[in-house]
Amino acid sequence: MMKPGKLYLIPVTLGDLESANRVLPAFNKEIIDKLELFIVEQTRTARRFLSALGHPSPIDQLAFFELNKHTNPAHIELYLQHLSNGRDMGLMSEAGTPCIADPGSQVVELAQNKGFHVIPLVGPNSLLLALMASGFNGQHFIFHGYLPIDKGLLVKKLKEMESQVLKKDQTQLFIETPYRNNALVDLIVNTCQPTIKLCIATDITLSTEQIKTRTLHDWKKEKPQLHKKPTVFLLYK
Repeated sequence: MMKPGKLYLIPVTLGDLESANRVLPAFNKEIIDKLELFIVEQTRTARRFLSALGHPSPIDQLAFFELNKHTNPAHIELYLQHLSNGRDMGLMSEAGTPCIADPGSQVVELAQNKGFHVIPLVGPNSLLLALMASGFNGQHFIFHGYLPIDKGLLVKKLKEMESQVLKKDQTQLFIETPYRNNALVDLIVNTCQPTIKLCIATDITLSTEQIKTRTLHDWKKEKPQLHKKPTVFLLYK
């Protein structure tokens, strides 16, 4: 009976590809160099990443299977058929670690259900790095993903998170579409209590990285410019 292939979860750099050797273990490249089948969000960026790592095979000879919110679940079944046929595969996010705020969890769920060996590789995760550097509660926290776009619903969500901070001693993590970052900060400082603390973690692992924790009172006096910058937000007391 043929031994099934393994599914490797491959972290990607959070920003420029020049940081790859600094933030990714050498072992990752050893694994990646042996793979020829990849499940990715966008083929173009995946090809760039593998080229930057110096994959030994010609990029045009590698196979890429796209996974996004439009992917038919039946197609995922077809992707994983390669594992059944004894071929190892790599699952890559657009940035950071797969399956965390990322559609890759659909692939892993199916792989687990089918009994395939799933192997996560070590790499940068913006949420955990931001939490580490925030000074906030790292034992009791929750990640909300993207917050509501509607202003009324957003204000309600911010008040709910503030309540969880105060009542449950729970760190609140969330993200926003980069072009709405500045508007979100404005709303936070004008909605929540001025003594609540906000950590703003921007461009994590890049040369422009900034991770600062301040009270909302202090942020209101000196708001950062975050337009189009990948940012993680954390609230705590």
